[in-house]
Amino acid sequence: MAQLDPYTSGSPGAVPREGQDNGESGGLSASRERLVKQLIQANLGGSLEVTALADACSLSRSHFSRAFKCSTGVSPQEWIHRQRIARAKELIRHSELSLIQIGLECGYCDQAHFCRSFTRSVGVPPLAWRSVVRDAPLPADSVTGTAP
Repeated sequence: MAQLDPYTSGSPGAVPREGQDNGESGGLSASRERLVKQLIQANLGGSLEVTALADACSLSRSHFSRAFKCSTGVSPQEWIHRQRIARAKELIRHSELSLIQIGLECGYCDQAHFCRSFTRSVGVPPLAWRSVVRDAPLPADSVTGTAP
């Protein structure tokens, strides 16, 4: 009978390696979650591949995606999308940038894609949202996209 390595076996007495999630929560360790969120924020304007985020955590893409969803409640793609929309709202409200500039800064390939995505998420097109938020200040939670 083969002897199990206590560092890799799934037994209750297994010893997690340093920096390795022990699997009890099924999510990312706090340090990995923090790292990934920092990477996403730092690269919102660029191409964000889930594979690259998984590599940064030394996890396979599928394991990373499951662990991220377990930790945050949403898939990595959805979390990235929400962060991009939150950043777009901030730029729309507090800058004079054009929609194409905002879209590109938030990681969208063109203005049409940005406008479709924004409208789908927020319920109104970005220009309409800009006129609303400039006429009447909104509570902080509606600007950041967080729920009460």
